[in-house]
Amino acid sequence: MDFPHFNQDIAEELQHAAGTSGGLSKYLDFRHTEFSAGRLVVEMDARADLLTPFGTLHGGCLSAMVDHCLGVVFYPVIPPGSWVATTEFKLNLLQPVSSGVCVAVTEIIALGKRSGVARIDITNAGRAVCAAQGTVTVVGQRAGTS
Repeated sequence: MDFPHFNQDIAEELQHAAGTSGGLSKYLDFRHTEFSAGRLVVEMDARADLLTPFGTLHGGCLSAMVDHCLGVVFYPVIPPGSWVATTEFKLNLLQPVSSGVCVAVTEIIALGKRSGVARIDITNAGRAVCAAQGTVTVVGQRAGTS
């Protein structure tokens, strides 16, 4: 895919922002390890405090990772002053995670003026553990605002 609005400066800023932005992404310690036009790679440790009583990573952690990746991947490729809002996503939890690092690879598969779609595949120790796809609404800057 071609991304005529790709802004490398925004990608670099966001690559280093995950751990400093606060909120859920800081608590779950998302780390952006690669960011290029239409592609984002994020890591998260399956820490003991995130495990269920059955010893597996809570599915909500992977869901939060999907939502985080879905939103962030679009910012460097949308027009300046625009923002995105998650419209929906669907995920399949394929295998349980009990330790190690979860790696989410996100790729934009469609981008229009008003919406975008991305696929997020999460692995753990080389095993596919989550497959997801989601849609965002692209909201443009309103006339008369800066």
